[in-house]
Amino acid sequence: MGDLSKRITSIPESATLAMTAKAREMKEKGIDVISLSIGEPDFKTPKHIQQGAIDAINEEKYFAYPPVNGYLDLRKAISQKFKRENGLDYAPDQIVVSNGAKQSIANVFMAILDPGDEVIVFTPYWVSYSAMILLAEGKPVFVKGSFENDFKVTAEQLAEAITEKTKAVIFSSPCNPTGSVFTKDELEKIAEVLRPHPSISIITDEIYEHINFSGKHVSIGSLDGMLDRTVTVNGFSKGFAMTGWRVGYIGAPTWIAKAANKMQGQYTSGNCSISQRAALVALSSPLDATLEMVEAYKERRSLVNNLLKEVPGFEVNMPEGAFYFFPNVRSYLGKSVNGTVINSVGDLCIYLLEDAHISLVTGEAFGDPDCLRLSYAASEDDLRTAIAKMKESLAKLS
Repeated sequence: MGDLSKRITSIPESATLAMTAKAREMKEKGIDVISLSIGEPDFKTPKHIQQGAIDAINEEKYFAYPPVNGYLDLRKAISQKFKRENGLDYAPDQIVVSNGAKQSIANVFMAILDPGDEVIVFTPYWVSYSAMILLAEGKPVFVKGSFENDFKVTAEQLAEAITEKTKAVIFSSPCNPTGSVFTKDELEKIAEVLRPHPSISIITDEIYEHINFSGKHVSIGSLDGMLDRTVTVNGFSKGFAMTGWRVGYIGAPTWIAKAANKMQGQYTSGNCSISQRAALVALSSPLDATLEMVEAYKERRSLVNNLLKEVPGFEVNMPEGAFYFFPNVRSYLGKSVNGTVINSVGDLCIYLLEDAHISLVTGEAFGDPDCLRLSYAASEDDLRTAIAKMKESLAKLS
């Protein structure tokens, strides 16, 4: 048996997918597990989008390999969406459609990073950012937003982290895992720090753009002088409940878009043809179904906020977007039950999975070992039941 590469052994398994797999194993054994660990809408893909895929199949025109960077009419629709909704002027040839926003980000890192290049990662961060940077032989530099500032990194913190090796900055807004949303004023201060450093690219993950309870979404690329150095990442999984369709995209400076297209051409080629036709329908239709989903998330957010405040030892921030809570649970570290000691939040999540049959994710995977992530993309009944069971299990710890 041969040895695996240092490249693959140096990165961890995705914590969200690992917990989801454990929960699935328990379900297969007949155990009723409520999964609050994965970032997946519990809604079905809207019917009109489904119909777009069915129509594309029936047309029998979309069975051949699509262009590597996506069908031109879809890229034109994305270009129009960027202008209409975000104030971003990306031409169709500056857009690359990929197999989910995850591949979009991986393409960019592989395209721009050389060994030793640094990427500033606003922390807490989505689990895969650091692994992708490491796979591209870059170095993640974590800058941690404070609980008191709703986990948001300040412009001053960013300025202190920049070195001559800094190649890029990456963050999400609305943020996975915290639900925090950067305001226009906060983004402008970040832009002020970056303007004197034209060689630093900005990668902004806006996949939760539509699930925003704080007002209008702002893209940093829309601010003065930022478009030519900003990669705006988005997709269809969250706002359109299209996780399994695997359609993500970037708008980027031409040199990065061409490089991402080259990278994708060697790895996967173009995204699924039928998924792209469904995505075109999603972008070409009114957002009524999306807005209905967002309203449901808003109601669940209020419910979960009230329920979590009743859990002893949980410190809770009110998220302004996405569909997660990220409570600080450090008060449970060091506690035990029946000889089982809770030494980390990871231990706490395993305990809650085994005792309460609730699947959560440790905050350590997102860069904050004092927190855990709870997804409220679940029914209100499941949310009430899950938090009640969690509260019962936590009460056993002393």
